[in-house]
Amino acid sequence: MLVLGVETSCDETAAAVVDGGRILSNVVSSQADIHEAYSGVVPELASRAHMERVAAVMERALRGAFGAGSGLADARRLDGVAFTQGPGLAGALLVGKVAAQTLAWAAGLPLVGVNHVEAHALSIGLAPNAASRRRLFPYLALIVSGGHTDLLRVDAPGRYRVIGRTRDDAAGEVFDKVAKLLGLPYPGGPAVERLSRAGDPDAVRFPRPYLRGTHDFSFSGLKTAVLYHVRGSGLRAPYPRRFAADVCASFQEAVVETLIEKTLSAARELALRRVVVAGGVAANSRLRARFFSRARGEGLSVLFPAMSLCTDNAAMVAYAGGLKLRRGLRLRAGRFAADPALPITSWGNKSITAA
Repeated sequence: MLVLGVETSCDETAAAVVDGGRILSNVVSSQADIHEAYSGVVPELASRAHMERVAAVMERALRGAFGAGSGLADARRLDGVAFTQGPGLAGALLVGKVAAQTLAWAAGLPLVGVNHVEAHALSIGLAPNAASRRRLFPYLALIVSGGHTDLLRVDAPGRYRVIGRTRDDAAGEVFDKVAKLLGLPYPGGPAVERLSRAGDPDAVRFPRPYLRGTHDFSFSGLKTAVLYHVRGSGLRAPYPRRFAADVCASFQEAVVETLIEKTLSAARELALRRVVVAGGVAANSRLRARFFSRARGEGLSVLFPAMSLCTDNAAMVAYAGGLKLRRGLRLRAGRFAADPALPITSWGNKSITAA
């Protein structure tokens, strides 16, 4: 099943064509250069950039799938169109919704909305080995990004249970805020990771917000602890490289330990032997290394999508949308509303196999 996916939930304008579990094209237009001056995403600027870029990005995705000379008119060769319906920034979601809806209407194609968190959770299905995808379920998915820190039990595509979520700041959001505090460039996550390699993760013992008795997350207190430490140092920006590196390494270690401890605790409680880690923060090399080490020690299998599928992309949207379309699910006329707070829900009692 050939599906075009459109992703505009935040500051990446993306489109991709996926055939089952095979990526034919995956185009991402980053807005990092626009938001860098503000050290964070400005929703209005993000929406405007999506409007300016989405048609060209969709055309590039179709050309990448069908060859040079192809374009929007070749959308009729598709079997359906999928878009990120939520959660995300309201204006940004609306741009992607309208673009996908218009193309689907013009080409006479079915349209389906996809939950952004759900797409991350299923993105591991785009791994090369189709047989391994069918043996994945059930698994525990940790979705960790700039806007989300969620734990989901995934029994099959379309069968989910929310186990835990952030009560305040998401992990990726805190990375960005710590980077801004230290005067590091945007996006903050990669900047903190790079500088942390020169630091000592044991230099500062920042708190680990485990929230005993729940699988939820909370990183606002950790963010405040970093702020107090920097202010209490008596130093002024620009901070000495060694000081900033130690703060980054110690902060990153606190986030990584918290994510791993709470995820493995949930996996033990649910008796799940497989863990999938997805979302932008899943690209963090320290998180990957520590997760693999801890999982081996506990006899668990931990899986990460390809690096290109960790950050926001449309291939995961197209893949999840294709699974829904094969199930016969699609949006009816008048039910196309984008939802910034869209909850993740199961598709029904019947499960479907990954293709």
